[in-house]
Amino acid sequence: MRQLPEVDVVIAVHDEARPIERATASALRNARNVRVTVVAHGIDEASVAGRLGTLADDERVRILELRDGIASPAGPFNLGLDEATGRFTSVLGSDDELEAGAIDSWLALADRASADAVIARLRHAGGRAVPTPPARPLRSRHLHPVRDRLAYRSAPLGLVSREHFGDVRFAVGLPSGEDLPYVTRVWYSGRPVAYDRRGPAYLIHGGAGRVTQTARAIAAEFAAVDSVLSDPAFAGLPRAQRESLVVKLVRVQLFGAVSNRSSTDSWTIEERGALAAAAARLLATAPGAERVLSRADRALLDAILDGGVPTPRLIDLSHRRRRRVSFDALVPRDLSRVLSVDGPLRFSAASALALR
Repeated sequence: MRQLPEVDVVIAVHDEARPIERATASALRNARNVRVTVVAHGIDEASVAGRLGTLADDERVRILELRDGIASPAGPFNLGLDEATGRFTSVLGSDDELEAGAIDSWLALADRASADAVIARLRHAGGRAVPTPPARPLRSRHLHPVRDRLAYRSAPLGLVSREHFGDVRFAVGLPSGEDLPYVTRVWYSGRPVAYDRRGPAYLIHGGAGRVTQTARAIAAEFAAVDSVLSDPAFAGLPRAQRESLVVKLVRVQLFGAVSNRSSTDSWTIEERGALAAAAARLLATAPGAERVLSRADRALLDAILDGGVPTPRLIDLSHRRRRRVSFDALVPRDLSRVLSVDGPLRFSAASALALR
């Protein structure tokens, strides 16, 4: 009888045109014991098997079928996690792949560091590195959620311990951001987290059919954020951890909602009101967190909160904050926070170093 896998890799696929044979084969290019579960989401198992070819006959590969009628990867990923028996689980996008030996490298680090989660190194298939999380230079084990800015890794790519996180699942019923509550639970759990920052990478492919950033209604876009903020586990976090998470949500989710809508036609009075309400909810959960933001960020935040600011001005401020080397982008309005770990100077330096 074949022994239980050390790692259960889950791949969710909703379209048989996806290159799942590439993703599956890449997960098997490891010496350690790995099982790949491909979840056919809303499509026939037979069509997935046909796409996999001879890989479908590999004893390390299994295909599950899910028809839940929900256009979200949460369901198929959760089914794969439900059926996992390995020491660790890992999720892999159907468009993506792993460099040879990636899982071996993650497991070796997990064993050396006694880690319950290992963060994978990310790289675009074209070669460019992805600088998340912007952790402390050279730091690879016993990462700290605040000092190593773990919130900026918003997907659980790498390894996650079943023993300690076997009950954590992707959020269902969300139009996007289903992995945000998941990673928040893991990164802020207090369990040991390691970062394989020099090992074989998780490769992100940008195929023509890949889902891209799409502007949804503000209420829908912030449903995942609300899920995190309403979680009792978030309320129980130390103040510094709540502040670090809120700063990330402001920079990425809140400001991203503006940058994704660069046309005045994208905004209505109702959407501006919803955006202001989302910003107010964020700030209320960690009062004072905004003090670490740059002058440019604070100007945009002020405009978001003030629904009376003309929309062209809001869009202009969004463009201005992305001028990364300007004085306003590098210095906070509150100069006492100029050297804060989440302040723009240290954050920008850590992000630059993460690209090397």
